[in-house]
Amino acid sequence: MKEQKYVHEGLITESLSNGMFRVLLDNDDLIIAYISGKIRRSFIRILPGDKVKIEVSPYDSTRGRIIYRFEKKKKDSKD
Repeated sequence: MKEQKYVHEGLITESLSNGMFRVLLDNDDLIIAYISGKIRRSFIRILPGDKVKIEVSPYDSTRGRIIYRFEKKKKDSKD
């Protein structure tokens, strides 16, 4: 039976090397996360300031995997 992974939402604070990111979770924990293969294959760009969904293993709560990047809110322009 597979272990249950914890899913959190967070904010990318810093971009590190090799597709790693420093992420501030919604519960104020700071972790290091890497991009999942599906996001990497789809060429989805992740930049500091993006809101993401992260899977965290129950064995090591300081590392996670980015599984989803939320859409940015579009600003209403009144031209």
